[in-house]
This record gives sequence, C-alpha cells and structure tokens, in this order.
Amino acid sequence: MNLASFIARRFYSMSRSGVSGVVMNTSIISVAVGVAVMIASVSIVIGFKHQIREKVIGFVSHIQVESLDNNSSYEANPILFNNELYQRLLDLDGVAQVQATASKAGIIKTDEHIQGIVLRGVGSDFDWSLFEPSMKSGSLIRTNQNERSDEVMISSIIARKLSLSTGDDLRVWFVAGENNQPRGRRFVVAGVYETGLTEFDETYVFSDIRHIQRLNGWEEDQVGSIEIRISDISRLNEIADAVDMALPVDLVAYTVRQNYPHIFDWLDLQDMNVVVIILLLLMVAGITIVSTLLIIILERTSMIGILKAMGASNKIIRKIFLYHSADILVRGLLFGNLLGIGFCVLQLKTAFLKLPAESYYLSEVPVDLSVENILLINILTLVVWMLMLLIPTTVINRIAPSKAIRFS
Repeated sequence: MNLASFIARRFYSMSRSGVSGVVMNTSIISVAVGVAVMIASVSIVIGFKHQIREKVIGFVSHIQVESLDNNSSYEANPILFNNELYQRLLDLDGVAQVQATASKAGIIKTDEHIQGIVLRGVGSDFDWSLFEPSMKSGSLIRTNQNERSDEVMISSIIARKLSLSTGDDLRVWFVAGENNQPRGRRFVVAGVYETGLTEFDETYVFSDIRHIQRLNGWEEDQVGSIEIRISDISRLNEIADAVDMALPVDLVAYTVRQNYPHIFDWLDLQDMNVVVIILLLLMVAGITIVSTLLIIILERTSMIGILKAMGASNKIIRKIFLYHSADILVRGLLFGNLLGIGFCVLQLKTAFLKLPAESYYLSEVPVDLSVENILLINILTLVVWMLMLLIPTTVINRIAPSKAIRFS
C-alpha cells in the first residue's frame, strides 16, 4: 500500500473536526460553486450564441447572392435565376440548399392603423424548418408551382399593433410601375410567428414570391436574391468564396456575418465575458486551496516534525498533503458538476429563468450542454489546482524536526 496515500486518508478523517475541518468544508464549497458557475456560464453562452445565430440564419441564410449594383434599399434589382445557375450552386461542396427570395417595401392599412412593412416573397423551395418552432398560431404559408397563394405570415408584433389574427384579411399597398403608382394587394393571414429578433419581427411579412414578381413586372426566372444554406458553418468563408467564383460577373455573394456584423460582433463579446468569469473563478479556487493547505500545514506542524524525525523525506510528506488536497478537489468537482449540470438540465426542462425578448432576442435563458466543455472545465480546474499546490508545499521543506517537536 502507498504510505503517503494511507496517511493522507487517515489525515483527512482526523481533519474533519476543528479549524481544519471548517477550512476544508469551505474549500470544497468554493470549488463546487466555482465549477458549477463555470459549467453554467459556458453552457448558457454557447446556447445563446447558437440560438441567435440559428434565428438570424433562418431569416437570411448563410450566404446571400445579390445583384452587384444593388443599393441599400429593399427594392433590389432583379437577377436571373435559371436551372443552370441553380444546379451550379447546388453542386458546390458544402452547399445544402439553394432558394430564391425577393423583397418589396409596402404599407399595411387597416380601418384604425397603418404600418410600414417589407413583404418577403418566398417560393415552394423555401426551408421553413427554422421557422416552425417560432410559430405562435396558425400555419406556415402554402406555396406551390401551379397557382399564386394569397396567404401571408406576419409577426406577433405586427399582429398586436394592427389587431390582426389568423384568418383575417389585410390589404397591403405598394408603389409599383414606371409611374410609381400605388397598387394594393389583398392577403389572408395564415399564421403568426415570433422569433424574438425584434428588428426582423417588426419588419417582415412573408408571402408568395410571385406577388412581388408581378408587382415589379419581373419574369418567372427573375428574383431579388438567392439564398444558400450550408452544411458546416465553420466553413462559411471558404464556401462563400467558392460561391463567389461560381457566380456570373454581375452577381456577388455576402455572408450572414457581412450582412449583420453588429449581431455577430455582439455575440463574440459574450466569449470574452465567459473567459473573464472562468479566469476569476480559477483564481479564487487557486487562492482558496493555497490558503486551505497553508492552514492545514501550520496546524499539523508537529506531525510533520515527527514524520521527519522518523525518517520521512520531504517528498513523502509533500505527497501526503497533495493526496489530502486531492480528496478536497475530487469532492469539490463532484458536487460542482452535479450542481452545474443539474441547473442546466432543470433550465432545459422547465425554462424557469426568463429573459426580456426585446433586449436579448430570446424569451428564456438558453442552455447547450456539451460533454467536451464540461471535461475541459474539470481538467482546467485540476491543472490550476495542482500548480497552485506547489506554493504551500514548499513550506514543508523549511520545517525543522527539532523545532517542530520541541514547541508541539
């Protein structure tokens, strides 16, 4: 049996009372709370970034192809989207889906209200998978290749402002034609969605793309933009470059990050917050173990002197205290993981922590548990803990057996 390990276990049971017992319990609680907070912080930030990113991509896709001479308005110049271009883009490595869209600014007018909106036209090829969880009532609009649909999908913000609900008629006015004459279109509200992305929800109404093509006098193969979804977002810039090379000279490709840099820069700032939190908690944990071990060593000075007098080397005595501190660390990590993972699972199941959607784009605190991140936090805590132990264990070398035993 390992002598240092045997003494450390007996030492731990003996130290559970008195001053060292209080210090050990405080140290275990400190490690547990620190690990739990780190697990919760990382899980929340990753979940937050993932959900916001998916919501933005649900609106505009990973890559958007537009006319090179477009301006910053919603009235885009038409681009030719034929089967040849569609197949060329779809065959690119990493491209999962290609779909056509078009947008046109308009005004919704009811008997009592008026609201400026952007009508976003989509076709039967549009991917609604990211919108399905955001539906509050009604259904997604139904588009097919045979006839133009009069259904529209509005946000809950617009529905509240205009007192609209599913099944209601609404009339939208546009400026169209060479003489910029006002033209109206009657639609039926098929569904109400709520993504939490206020700047999008306040603006967009979804409809059949053929309404916009007719209003603008476009042909069937003319669209406002081409949206491309990819299979691996980590390859976004690489695939965007490949798309750009495959396009005609009058078209250009933009990534979602280029179109909405303010949102993604804000998300990147969250990583810095997590790094600061983890560094502070690791520092607190390190200081805690140094203080804990120094108190225990000073309290057991006479025992150290007796062990040295009996022939124990400094290395063996250091091992005793290292094993002793490992017991504290393991218990702290165990309770910390249970607390952190338990909190995350509870939030996933009950969503008891809410957020103001107008400020955070989400109505509840998101959580994304990752085994890799949990292991990394535990390993990092262990490494920092062991490095900090080198400081108090050097005190053992300075303890003289004669003085330690004499004044015990």
